[in-house]
Amino acid sequence: MSDAEQDRAAGGRHRRIVRLEDGRTSRGSILLKASTKTGAIHAHLRWHDNGRTVSKSLGVVKHPTRSANLADGWTTARSLGLVQDEVVPSGSWASSPEVRASMRANRGKDTAPELRLRSELYARGLRYRVSVRPLRALRRTADIVFPKARLAIFVDGCFWHGCEKHHRPAKKNSEFWRNKITDNRKRDIETNQLLTAEGWMVIRCWEHEDPKTVADRVVTALGHS
Repeated sequence: MSDAEQDRAAGGRHRRIVRLEDGRTSRGSILLKASTKTGAIHAHLRWHDNGRTVSKSLGVVKHPTRSANLADGWTTARSLGLVQDEVVPSGSWASSPEVRASMRANRGKDTAPELRLRSELYARGLRYRVSVRPLRALRRTADIVFPKARLAIFVDGCFWHGCEKHHRPAKKNSEFWRNKITDNRKRDIETNQLLTAEGWMVIRCWEHEDPKTVADRVVTALGHS
């Protein structure tokens, strides 16, 4: 039961918030369990409170697919007031919970999309280096590198790199963020050109892409190196 699957079903990571006592919050998940007696599928909302797992029954879900049943569970949890949207803290640069969730999920190294791709590559018997500069003299760090094959892989976050499908422009400080994303995209193009000029292959993928599909591209590139 991955976070990505839960995020999709809930309508976004920011929509999985369970309010606890004293103003604390936890991020919930929907668990689907089939009854051993009737075979009916029951949805349960689960969250953690001070290291303790708490569960609340949401009733029976009857859809033919797992994704639809998860979505139904989240809808029920919301209608019962068990979950709410994440509140953007005062002073945050993000204009909405959606933007803040995207910003937090896609910064730095070892992001969830990177880990999924690395796991898929490792399962295929491939070994690589992580978060290194393909060229020491060039201050550009690739997420995954195959030094001998001279292959550099960048897993681009939808917010920070301006994905056409999922990027949602910030409303707060809009000009700043518009310029920031534009500069990031120009830097990406420049990085590709500089590495290619030095004989490197470059693969860029979006965080939302299926890691299996990206891994296929990597395998093909390695076969041509």
